[in-house]
Parts: sequence; C-alpha cells; structure tokens
Amino acid sequence: MSHSAQTPVRVRFAPSPTGMLHIGNIRTALITWLFARQNNGYFLLRIDDTDTERSKPEFEAGIYESLSWLGLYWDETAHQSKRLARYNEIVEKFKQDGRLYACFETQEELALKRKSQLSQGLPPIYDRSALKLTVEQKAKYEAEGRIPHWRFLMKDQPIIWHDLIRGDVHFEGRDISDPVLIRQDGTPLFNLCSAIDDADFAISHVVRGEDHVSNTAAQIQMFEAMGATPPQFAHLPLLSDAEGAKLSKRLGALSIIQLRDEVGLEPLSIPSLLARLGTSDPIEAQCDYNELLKSFDFAKFGRGTPKFDPDDLLRLNAKILHQLDFDRAKIRLAQIGLEEISEEFWLIVRPNLEKIADIAEWWQVANGPVTPHIADAEFMRIAIDLLPIEPWTPQTWKAWTDAIKQSTNRKGKDLFMPLRQALTGMDHGPELGDLLPLIGRTKAIARLQGKN
Repeated sequence: MSHSAQTPVRVRFAPSPTGMLHIGNIRTALITWLFARQNNGYFLLRIDDTDTERSKPEFEAGIYESLSWLGLYWDETAHQSKRLARYNEIVEKFKQDGRLYACFETQEELALKRKSQLSQGLPPIYDRSALKLTVEQKAKYEAEGRIPHWRFLMKDQPIIWHDLIRGDVHFEGRDISDPVLIRQDGTPLFNLCSAIDDADFAISHVVRGEDHVSNTAAQIQMFEAMGATPPQFAHLPLLSDAEGAKLSKRLGALSIIQLRDEVGLEPLSIPSLLARLGTSDPIEAQCDYNELLKSFDFAKFGRGTPKFDPDDLLRLNAKILHQLDFDRAKIRLAQIGLEEISEEFWLIVRPNLEKIADIAEWWQVANGPVTPHIADAEFMRIAIDLLPIEPWTPQTWKAWTDAIKQSTNRKGKDLFMPLRQALTGMDHGPELGDLLPLIGRTKAIARLQGKN
C-alpha cells in the first residue's frame, strides 16, 4: 500500500487507544499539526491499536473527541490493527534476509543477564547468544514448549541523522541492543509497525518525544532494511511540572476531556500554552490558530526541559474569555444553558471570569431569586434612603457605601458584609461594584427590605 507523495510535508500523530489523551501527547499532536498546516501538508491520524488487551473503543472515541474539540482536524485515519497482513510481509522479508532471529530466553533469564551485565559495569546490551544456537538446540527448546520472540539484528555501522530539534545525532549500531520486534504470541511490536507505516504512508517528518531517540536509531536501520528512505525526525524535550519533576497526577495528568468538562477550559487555552512552551516566543492568549501558525518554527525549540504549570492554563483561559466578543460568547453560553444572557451583561462581567461557568453565579445573583439575609433592619432602612437614583455605573457602589459610612460610622466588614448578605444572600461572590448595576434599583430596594 503506497501513498503518492504529492505533498512535501506528510506527518502523523499516532496515539494508542489505551487511555485518554493528556497534555503530554496532545503537545506532540499540536506541534505536528502546526507544522503540517503551516506547510499545506498532510496530517494522518494513526490509531496504534495492536495491543488488543488494552485498546478500548471508548479511548479511541476520546482521541477523536479531544482532537476535534481543540480544532486539530486530520486528513485521514489509519488503524494498525487492520494492517497486520502487511506487517507479516515485512517480517517474512526480514527473516529471509537474516535480519530477524528467534530468541528463546524467558523474561527471567533476560532479567538475570541484564543484572549481571550491570553489576560488571557493562551496558545492558543483548549478547546475541540466540544466534549461536544449533538447529538441535532450537528443536529442544521447542520440544520443551518454549515459544521464541524475535529480534532485529542491528548492523555494526554508524547511524547519523540531523534532528530538527537536537541537531546532529550519532549512534553506533553495536551500542544498541537488538530490539525485540515480535512478541512470543506472534504480535509485532510498536517499533516495527511504526516504521512500516511511516514508510508505506510516505511520512516525511516524525515529531515525537526525546524518549524515542534510541528507537529512532534502530528504526533508521529498519527503514534501510525495507529499502525505504527514513523520514526526518524532531525529538521534543519532555515536559516537567513547575518544580521540574515528571508531570504529576494533578492537572498535568488530567485528560483533555477532563480539562474541558471538569476544569471548564476554553479549547484555545491549551494550544496557547503548549505551542510555545520551550520556545523563545512569548506565551499569549490566542483566540484562533493564526498567530501560532505564523510563528511556528522547529528552530525555536530549545533542548531544555519545558516546565508545564497548570496555573498558566487558567491564566490564559481567563485572558481568552476577557477578549471574547459576544457573538462567540453566545455559542459558549448556550452550551452551558445560559442563552438568555444579554450582550450588556456579558460585557460587564467578562473581565471577572476565569472560566465561562463562573458567569452562572453572576447571573443568579443579578437576576434572583436570592434569599436576602438581614440582621439589622434599621441599617437597611438607612441604606435604602441613601441609595442613588439610576442610571448606575461601577462607581455607584463606592459613592453609596461612602454615604452610608458617613451616616452610620460603620466601616470595613461591618459596613460591607450586611449589604452583601442582603443584596446577594451570600457572604462572598462577585464584586459588588460590578454587580450593583446588573441588579438594578428596584431589585436592590426589594432585597434590602428582605424580599426576594
């Protein structure tokens, strides 16, 4: 199956449907997508579902939903589970060419070898003892019921590539342990399937985490063994948390769907942060992809570990909302069941929002019903007498409370808390300077009198 390489840039994002997409893998998807779209390229979504035990349809659905919500649309979907016959073709070729060989060690035996090598200060590289087995020895193992796994024979030659982020990378074939490509149960492993797919789909560039660098070295020899040209590679430094540790179980480990549903983020808050994390470009709130596409360049990514701080997401989210015009806000408000909010109301409360759902509290307080809490009716009577006539502005609250302060000598909490409890029925909540004009004089008087 070969795809004609009409577009110079052909990239892929290849998640496994064994869990939900989170910040780490969505960053790879985003950077791959930006590169493709900036170059009018082709973006393949490859579902790496050869692990039948752990692959689940709900995780696959979650991948589609996460990418669609973020606006990262793809050109084609491929499933590795449907390409097993193709992988077997290459497996047979590699066996015939002497590049795949059968190994009979158990997991325990391999673990012991590793331990012994490490204790002698040697690198834990497979010793290739399986290559020395005679036909009789293999037959004996098979008679015992041992089923082999298969390893790819690395050639002892330099492996060199120019990485779009790391610069020139150099390995020696003899320093890389022959990778296992076929499990005992006969299923092919990621390293092999991925290389075959990248060759068949004419992938021009592979973007992935730097934890794959040694896989890349082995895969380059696999491409050559297939007679294919290896793609170009860009290995991104992995994210750490704000303290420099691996991403924690807090927001860093939350799935994209949870960031949408439980945290309540706007979709563009995530790419606003991730597209520029680890580059020299400023991280700013983006309302669409235009700026991120214009400024994208692999050369801007450093080798250092970028720190992901969930608070940055919340800050960017707030800034996106503060810039959101009413036409776009209306769509979001309808999604949370608040389609009756007016443009005037939106513009007044918008600067106070961190998340779109915060507006519900403002709406409830402004429109009622609220249950006023009144401890001192005489104080409320004075407050009603001093209430300015409309029209009201955000300055009305200060003018009114200054007048009450002069008349009653109350100040601080003794002055503000009874007014808040009467007007909103709560001890905390949105700024009353902003809220008062939304409540309006009629409702304010009713509440100060204890009516809801």
